[in-house]
Amino acid sequence: MLFRCAAVTAFLCSSGVLAQTGDVRGVHDPCIIRQDSTYYVFSTGRGRGESIQIRRSTDLRRWERIGVVFDDLPVWTREKVPRVRNLWAPDVAFLGGRYHLYYSVSSFGSNQSCIGLATNATLDPAAENYEWVDQGPVICTSPEARDNFNAIDPQIVLDEHGEPWMSLGSFWSGLQLVRLAPETGKRHATDTAIRPLATRPPPGAIEAPHIHRRDGWHYLFVSFDHCCRGVRSDYRIMVGRSKSLEGPYVDREGTPLLEGGGTLVLESDGHVRGPGHNAVLSDAGRDWLVHHFYDAGARGVPTLQIRPLTWDADGWPRAGEPVASAEGSR
Repeated sequence: MLFRCAAVTAFLCSSGVLAQTGDVRGVHDPCIIRQDSTYYVFSTGRGRGESIQIRRSTDLRRWERIGVVFDDLPVWTREKVPRVRNLWAPDVAFLGGRYHLYYSVSSFGSNQSCIGLATNATLDPAAENYEWVDQGPVICTSPEARDNFNAIDPQIVLDEHGEPWMSLGSFWSGLQLVRLAPETGKRHATDTAIRPLATRPPPGAIEAPHIHRRDGWHYLFVSFDHCCRGVRSDYRIMVGRSKSLEGPYVDREGTPLLEGGGTLVLESDGHVRGPGHNAVLSDAGRDWLVHHFYDAGARGVPTLQIRPLTWDADGWPRAGEPVASAEGSR
């Protein structure tokens, strides 16, 4: 579908924001951050043994792939998760003067999983002090420990005091929240509680939490249903909100997310199949919904997409349509 500057999309067309071009194929589970005038997207490794992919852009439109975080998977990852194939579902945050990259170590369908951490002084690969230093695991789960959650899909959020917390989770008992130590970026030494955020009835198809703070509310974005099935993927982005970071989160109808609630933000439409695993970028007074989808016009390849995110009069998010570029983006 080619969007033109009709009334429904005029505000997007006039903004000059176009659909994403360049190296946007093979992007799965994206997160985003800006350093100076450059945006960086980190995403799941594509092939066996590949770590987290890195892409950059200066305009949120045209992207180039600039490499991966590690040339080889950290040794500890195979020791903790013997079936690990590649690194998944990262999140990136600037904490204590360094960039912190959290990543998932797992295998499909298992909660023999860990979330790892790497740090760097800069995101610019041309800088002399550019080096990703692995800091090891942050939190792990396993069947042997009878853990009823899955330590993947990390996302970092700061509370009203600037203290870091991590939301995480996939299937099992759903999504959780843990407190981090600002000095290390790892688990807090004394506050080790695991706080439930959201769940769904069996098979519990909920994952990829992202908490966004806005106007006194905490918005918990999640992905319902199933990724990773190409054009058959039925992923969709849902949301709930709470005045407290720790919840309880409820949807627009007042149904708690701990009881399966969620308000729809984005679902499959046309060639865009299974949009999900989103992040929210606030930049220069605007909000953007960053996510992947499976392109039915390209045999279901996962693809990066960035949409304007607006808010209605009641404070609920709405995903806009990316405007097609003159280069023929669908």
